[in-house]
Amino acid sequence: MKIKTTLKAFPRDEMIQRIFNNEIFIYPTDTIYGIGCNALDELAVQKIRLIKGRDDKPFSVIAPSFDWIYENCDVDVDLKKYLPWPYTIILKKKNPKFLSWVSGTDSLGIRIPQHEFTTIIQKARVPFITTSVNLSGEKPITDISELPQKIDKEADVIIDDGVLSGKPSTLIVEGKEISRK
Repeated sequence: MKIKTTLKAFPRDEMIQRIFNNEIFIYPTDTIYGIGCNALDELAVQKIRLIKGRDDKPFSVIAPSFDWIYENCDVDVDLKKYLPWPYTIILKKKNPKFLSWVSGTDSLGIRIPQHEFTTIIQKARVPFITTSVNLSGEKPITDISELPQKIDKEADVIIDDGVLSGKPSTLIVEGKEISRK
């Protein structure tokens, strides 16, 4: 059953259950709206690629904890300098095949948005796909009323948190800020 709601109105336990049911979420971050799912579910991740019309370009994940990052990635930066803030840190995976359906490279983009939605991911203890909610090549959305109909139709859970700041996260590669194109 599709749900359109706010964070305050949506029971946390039900949200976590829906993450484990591999449902597709439209959710707020500290920057723009994202589309995501449990990153451990390859089929759900592929569904997001189809919804967005996106090729095999790597996705980033919201990490459930700093411990998770250290367990799965080679950390070469001071994480607390960038997380939780509007940054995506690109780190080498300890096992290049880990989450290969998320990122087919030896690296993984990591985020911990400074937003209440992140606490749900932390409680679920699973990595969660984070990518802008837009059709590939289109402008990211900052207001849920701008959600493309195709995406609205395919999402299982849509969480409205009003109008967001509108700036995508800054990429950090090897400790240096990289501008997005």
